[in-house]
Amino acid sequence: MANSAHGIGGLKYDAKKRAWPNELNIFFALIAIIATFEVLGQALPYMNDQSFLFDTRDRFDSIFNEARLRIIILQVSIIGIIALGVTQVIISGGIDLSSGPLVGATAMIVMSFAQTELVNGNPNPKAVFGTWAFDLPVLAPVVVGLAFGAFIGAINGSLIAFTRIPPFIATLGMFLICRGIAQAWTRGKPVSFPTDSFAALGKGMMPVYWFIGLAILCHFILKYTLYGKHTYAVGSNEDAARMSGINVRRHKIFVYMIASMLAAFAAIILSSKNLTAQSGMGIFYELYAIAMAVIGGVSLTGGRGSIIGTVLGAMVFGVIQSGFTYIKLDAFYQLMAMGGIIISAVVLDKMRQDRSGGRS
Repeated sequence: MANSAHGIGGLKYDAKKRAWPNELNIFFALIAIIATFEVLGQALPYMNDQSFLFDTRDRFDSIFNEARLRIIILQVSIIGIIALGVTQVIISGGIDLSSGPLVGATAMIVMSFAQTELVNGNPNPKAVFGTWAFDLPVLAPVVVGLAFGAFIGAINGSLIAFTRIPPFIATLGMFLICRGIAQAWTRGKPVSFPTDSFAALGKGMMPVYWFIGLAILCHFILKYTLYGKHTYAVGSNEDAARMSGINVRRHKIFVYMIASMLAAFAAIILSSKNLTAQSGMGIFYELYAIAMAVIGGVSLTGGRGSIIGTVLGAMVFGVIQSGFTYIKLDAFYQLMAMGGIIISAVVLDKMRQDRSGGRS
């Protein structure tokens, strides 16, 4: 006789039906991907027995290839910040396609308020405003950028909450608006030469520290606060959430505002890191952020996902990108492969829902 214990209402607990946390599956997938690139480094004749992750040529003080590790975590950190917001939007049952162009628009605006007056003793050749906007405290451009992000998010959320148009359409329209703002701000000219205090925000490994700190904060908020519980409730069943007393419209606006503010903060860090802002910044970032969330187990139907999963999804994304470069795969093949990986992640999510009797 099976060893089972009765639970509430006479239900039985079957140990055979236990499932590992989805985050653990993603972690194992990450290890498998790293191992695959290690094998390819040894198997492909043109790789000359190179190691993907380990230091086999005694260039570093540890057993790991520190240069590659830094590149991987740096290249995912800024988009990862966007993915933290996108995760919350998707869990609430929505989607946000405007985050990439929002990065470009915010970067242009923020850098305009972060410029220094003199460059090598000469007037700033890239000045956007007059002398009143030079050498402002670092808090000024940061507040301007976050306020702009909150404004865009409030528009996205209000359109979705009050007009009930699909989030795809609302944020696609904002996608074009933000890209237009980025190009119109200085007629396509880059904005450069920030103050030292602003440049320090994205210097060195600072983007990674910002990403880790924000990930911990978002994980705590989603898991332990009323906001997080409401986000999952709205994404799982909007009508039931409304009947339970949740102000669904207000909550949707709040979720989109948070997501856009995180995208705006990513723009601040990106422009600080690059010491310049260009209207073309953020291309494909919205898709990469969605991909990180989906690879991390966030369900596109809403109501399921976690920040930990998204962080692991970002690492998977970064390892795959770096691995493709490592094996010298051409850029256009990399795009094709990433597209296939995203589709596979969505298909696996759909299959997982079908097996668990979830919504289709």
